[in-house]
Formats: sequence, C-alpha cells, structure tokens
Amino acid sequence: MNHVGTSTAPANPTMGEGAAFRDGLLFGVFVALVSAVTAAYLLHDTAWLTLTREPAPAVLGWLERNLGSSVPVFAALSLLFAATLVRLRRVLAAQPQDIDAIAQADHLSDLWTSLYFGAGVIWTAIGMRGALLFALGDPDEITSAGAFAVLQRMVDGGILLALSSTIVGGVGGYLLRTAKTLLFGHALKRAYAGQARRSAEHVQTTLGNIERKLRAAPSPSEPSPASAPARHALAAMREE
Repeated sequence: MNHVGTSTAPANPTMGEGAAFRDGLLFGVFVALVSAVTAAYLLHDTAWLTLTREPAPAVLGWLERNLGSSVPVFAALSLLFAATLVRLRRVLAAQPQDIDAIAQADHLSDLWTSLYFGAGVIWTAIGMRGALLFALGDPDEITSAGAFAVLQRMVDGGILLALSSTIVGGVGGYLLRTAKTLLFGHALKRAYAGQARRSAEHVQTTLGNIERKLRAAPSPSEPSPASAPARHALAAMREE
C-alpha cells in the first residue's frame, strides 16, 4: 500500500482546534478514570492500600470476585484502543492522507478488539479450571458434603470469574467494534476508496503513455528515416 503524500502530514485545518481539544479532553478523562480504578484495585489486592469509604470497598470487592487478575488486562486493552482511536482520527484528518498510517491504526484497533475477546476467553478457562480444582480437589469431603456444598466451593473457587470475564470480554469487544464503526466507518471507506481510485488512475495513465509511445514508433514494414542514406547507396550500387 502506498503513501498518498510524500511528506509528514500536517493536521487538517477543517478538524478545528475545538474538536482536537474535545478529543484530547475526553481521552485524558478516560485515561485518568481507568488508570485510577486499576491502580486502586492493584493496591487493594496487594494489601498496600485499604479504602474504607463507600463505595470504594464495594466496587473493589466486586472487581476482585468477578474479574480478578483480568482487571489490569482489560484496562490496558481499553487504554490502547482509546489511544489508537485518537491516532486514527488524527491521520484521517491529515492532508494529504498517509494511507499506510491509516491502515496501521485501523489494524491496531482491530488487534486490540480481538485481544479483548481473547482475554475474556482466557480468563473464562482460568476461572473454570480454578473452580473445578477447588470444588473437586478433595473427593472424600465432597462425597459427604452434598451438591450444594460442591456448588458453593465452585463459586469460591472462581466460577464467577469465569462467567463474568466471558461477559466483559464479549460485550466489551462488541462495544469496541461498534464504536469504531460508528465513529470512523465512513471516513475509512472514503480513504480506502480514494487510494484505490488513485491507483487505478495511475495504472491508466501509465498504460496511456505506453500506447502513445507505441503509436509514435515506426512500423516494422516502414523504413525509418535513418535508413534513407543506406537505401540510396544500395540503389547506386545496383545501377552500377
């Protein structure tokens, strides 16, 4: 895929400073919120920080029971996706457009979305494995405890982590994909269609130049002007 422009693309004046400021502000608020929640969860989980004022203990407890160690992974993927969308908006608004930069940002946004789905699947397996090992780890105990006790042990062992990470990964992945389509779907189609049209025009121009050169070249059946002296010399030799 080729560059449409040959130099560093400046920001498009039509984007406006107001839109750029709004995007930067929203991105900054999102980064601060996700980073604060993730840092609080990690500090609380490692017992370095104890928050006693509601609703912090309830929120952190819910995150620990339902998402566990997948919290920083989902948070990191959310931040990477948001940063890529900001980058994608910038390269789409630049003139001339750098189609390689657009394709790279488009590819990265798809990559973070796929990893979001993948994180949900991975932590589903982790939760199921932990729940089964904890519930069925002692056969003698579960035989006498009954079905309800086994179910309770599965909950304590991580079955909530498995189910919740599946929901967060699936719903979050579809939300990321929908957000990108709604925000940049038309702009991406226009960028790729413009690049395809320019490539077709370049091929057509090249073929036209080749056709004109072929028409200007002398036919093999017609002698070229450069061969006229030789032709005269050959006629003189025949007359002699």
